[in-house]
Amino acid sequence: MYEILRSLSPSAWVLDLGCPQRSFDPGSTAARIIRLDHEINFRDKEELAVQGDALHLPFRDAVFAAVIANHSLEHFEDLQGALQEIARVVCPRGALFVSVPDASTFCDKLYRWLARGGGHVNAFTSSKDLAAIIEHTTGLKHIATKTLFTSLYFLNQKNSPRPRPRRLMLLGGGHEWSLFLFAWFSRALDRWFGLRLSVYGWALYFGAVPVEIDSSANVNVCLRCGAGNPSARLGQNLLVSHRCCRQYRCPQCGTRNPFSDDAAFDATPTTD
Repeated sequence: MYEILRSLSPSAWVLDLGCPQRSFDPGSTAARIIRLDHEINFRDKEELAVQGDALHLPFRDAVFAAVIANHSLEHFEDLQGALQEIARVVCPRGALFVSVPDASTFCDKLYRWLARGGGHVNAFTSSKDLAAIIEHTTGLKHIATKTLFTSLYFLNQKNSPRPRPRRLMLLGGGHEWSLFLFAWFSRALDRWFGLRLSVYGWALYFGAVPVEIDSSANVNVCLRCGAGNPSARLGQNLLVSHRCCRQYRCPQCGTRNPFSDDAAFDATPTTD
């Protein structure tokens, strides 16, 4: 999403749609931000936060230069209606970013098992089919799709909501050592056997995106803060170490993670 956010001017408006907590830091863009959700779980006098419904957005037509729907479409019971509202409020030359889980992956099945559904009412299993639906409904051209990887950081006991599901104790209780082991083993098995244990879902770009989207894999996802970093950048910044296994220190939060070379995952199956 940051390719879009960085391109927006200070006079532009961007809608963060479906964000009980922020989908991105306000410092990520020069544009003016409005965040909308049924429930807003943060308070900041410097930001505009609106409690509302994606089916009845309280904004005039063509007001937003960009709409960010980060992990939200899977929660909309009337997907078609929500997409029509997005089409109404975004500028004809605007941009749309969508990220969703792939319902066929281990990660999403685990999330829904732990959270007893987790509020996911739409099960997306093909990025091509979803892109076609969004493009047809909004009129915004599909520009690129990027496969997203996971470290199960949403289970990390340092940042997961409380009370944590009792079922989580069967998976290491959200301790970082258990998430480290998952990240290492899942990526190793994916490389060796062509599996998709470390895949989470997709990021899709639509409309007027002024820069070329790098759709190559970013496999190194921090197990604490969830930040993804290209392996080449981590190596250039000398953040990779060689202990019992290759590790890197997250540039965002400093947490140690197992390191993987992105190039080894460029051919990861995407179920498209």
